[in-house]
Amino acid sequence: MSSSPRSWSRAGATLRTWRARQWAVVGLGALATALVVGVPTAVVPSPLFSRSVPVQWWNYPALFATAALAGSTLGTYVHQPYQREQSGVRDGSRLGVVGSVLTFFAVGCPVCNKLVLVLLGASGAISYWAPLQPLLAVLSLGLLAEAALRRLSFQSVCPVPASA
Repeated sequence: MSSSPRSWSRAGATLRTWRARQWAVVGLGALATALVVGVPTAVVPSPLFSRSVPVQWWNYPALFATAALAGSTLGTYVHQPYQREQSGVRDGSRLGVVGSVLTFFAVGCPVCNKLVLVLLGASGAISYWAPLQPLLAVLSLGLLAEAALRRLSFQSVCPVPASA
């Protein structure tokens, strides 16, 4: 019985083969993600945006973990000479995009989100949306972790040549 190509050991094996260029993409991708998500949600303080509701304690680790996972996933897109493209493999790319977007909603100010305000009003945003945000953060991190795991695992899978 063959093992699944998606595994933590395969992902770790891939990470051990990465060169400085991939780690640089991870770092730059993590920084960019932290800024793209953190500045507009005002988790990262800036003169450009403000919040009506203070940043919650869990917003910081959620943003940090999102940045790390997104950076790791971005690092998988740097081509290494020995890698082969794999057709037909579901690599988790969509999961990473969905996870990143969900993080934006999870760490954002509940009453600063226009969509939430239109649907629930200000009191509904505080009463109903705000308590759901930590769960949304957990869901988004789960999707990002799955995307990173798939992309990293599939990079170490050696494809079987097609039969002639």
